[in-house]
Amino acid sequence: MLSQSLYTAQQVKLGEVEAAKQAGVSLYQLMLRAGEATYQWLRDSYPNVDSVTIVCGSGNNGGDGFVVAKLAKQAGLSVRLLLSCDVSKLVGDAKQAQQEWSESGGEVESITLIDEALHCADVVVDALLGTGLVGNVRGGMSNLINAINQSGKPVISIDIPSGLCANTGAILGDSIIANTTVTFIGIKQGLVTGKAREVVGKLHFSDLGVGKEFETLYPSNVTALTLDDVSHKLPSRSATAHKGTNGRLLCVGGFEGYAGAIRLCSEAAVRSGAGLVSTWCHPNSVLPLQVACPEVMTKSWLGDCSELDSKLQTQDVVALGPGLGLDMWAKNAFDAVQRSCLPKVLDADGLTLLAQYPNHDSLRVITPHPGEAARLLNCSVKEVEADRYQAARELQHRYGGVAVLKGAGTLIYDGEHISVCLAGNPGMASGGMGDVLTGIIAALLAQRIPLSDAAKLGVLLHSRAADELSDKNGQIGLLAHDLIPEVRRLLNQKLVSI
Repeated sequence: MLSQSLYTAQQVKLGEVEAAKQAGVSLYQLMLRAGEATYQWLRDSYPNVDSVTIVCGSGNNGGDGFVVAKLAKQAGLSVRLLLSCDVSKLVGDAKQAQQEWSESGGEVESITLIDEALHCADVVVDALLGTGLVGNVRGGMSNLINAINQSGKPVISIDIPSGLCANTGAILGDSIIANTTVTFIGIKQGLVTGKAREVVGKLHFSDLGVGKEFETLYPSNVTALTLDDVSHKLPSRSATAHKGTNGRLLCVGGFEGYAGAIRLCSEAAVRSGAGLVSTWCHPNSVLPLQVACPEVMTKSWLGDCSELDSKLQTQDVVALGPGLGLDMWAKNAFDAVQRSCLPKVLDADGLTLLAQYPNHDSLRVITPHPGEAARLLNCSVKEVEADRYQAARELQHRYGGVAVLKGAGTLIYDGEHISVCLAGNPGMASGGMGDVLTGIIAALLAQRIPLSDAAKLGVLLHSRAADELSDKNGQIGLLAHDLIPEVRRLLNQKLVSI
């Protein structure tokens, strides 16, 4: 079972020493437990394996690999262990693990035999580079990682795939692409977002028997988003509820030619429980929305700011951005919404305008994808993805409220706490998904769920709906519109089944 709390590599490195001391175990005993946990996962996952190739580095990650090798050999498996450095460079616990491997009759082979060793392996264990990696992988190590990736053999990475940054989820030059990663003590925050989602595979966690001590020492403000965080946030409906009880939401967008975007937002809002949803859009977008969703009160808006100001005074929440455009019509809508003291959700073109006319608003949820985040932060997408945690923090610091940085492992930051959504899948990489998310979050706000909770619940609903549909029908061809009835189903189950 995965832990909810997420940590930096430095927190785990420092905390495991004190946690072990409090638990009355040595660091070498933790190394033995890490090796045992990895070996057990190997046997459980690949019960018919006969031969294992273990590739070790010079640090404690390599020491874990020596422990796995010894256990596999004792179980009668054919084991080949390759070391990326000279044996003389091993020190401390890693040296002790190597000596015990050698005393058991095990051999340490040169990394130059990698092709031969990979060819005869059923499974490869990656114990090359641990969580302390600094700078990009280069030269021979890069070639070694690529050889393992190209072997076609299943790979189990110990603690972290070699080459992945434990703190950010960025790939440092090259990374092992693991089928499984077995991580220890505390889950490193870099394992759950960004490029990590491509290389970690199935994530398995073991606290090595010191989890309680560690979490007491290091409470974390970065956690995985779980059902327990949000399942109780949706209020029960009173028997005497009426339309106004469940909130009045105004959606603004849908410039000429972009009716689809505001339709997705508006319909998602209706299906997510908002009591009264109004949509103001370009005159040419009115009819498509009225036909598609007559429950939404749709109005043609010509760009009169005073008219929109008056409308906003009668609403509880406003969503701005889907299909908005960037002309003066859009700018007038943006200005009116920013003058409002209502809780608001900004996405799509609303974020582009926010980047051009920045302001701070504590009552706002912004939902940028990495490209939009780059515009908001005046940097490149590459810089955003190099450290998504820092990007989320900077977005919230600059713009206020709650920042939702979308992508693989969506981050939600409210100024105090970061939640990471572990749900979601590549099928969501299609047009309109963000418009649906905007409508969901706005509808939850309209039902008087606090800003941060609405953002977290909305992200989880959105991603879990996509996962449910992908499990049934596959990821290819998943449409944003498909999510809307599934979100409604999950809401009505009050998330009990997810």
